[in-house]
Amino acid sequence: MKLEGTAQLLRIFIGESDKWHGKPLYEAIVLKARELHLAGATVLRGPMGFGANSRLHTVKVLRLSEDLPMVIEIVDSGEKIQTLLPHIDRMVTEGLVTLEDVHVIQYRANGKTGGPAA
Repeated sequence: MKLEGTAQLLRIFIGESDKWHGKPLYEAIVLKARELHLAGATVLRGPMGFGANSRLHTVKVLRLSEDLPMVIEIVDSGEKIQTLLPHIDRMVTEGLVTLEDVHVIQYRANGKTGGPAA
């Protein structure tokens, strides 16, 4: 698969303890994106943040199991992102979802670099 040019970045901000049908919400979102054959998804765990209720979430030495911020980033064509959005609408009951246009410089899933080996 090769993806270059105009695409969309879907970014989903949720909490680490958020659930969907008994499993972590971030995991459920990534699995749904995979099921729909999107190009890929990355989950980032933040050491600190706050949301709409202004409650601070942070990593502390004495508190190892906090509800830390999680960000899921998914980049694919606008059409493929649109297939995922209705699922995100049902799954994310509290959080922030953003969508922006991006320009993909390079994405190749078959391992070819397109140029001579270094």
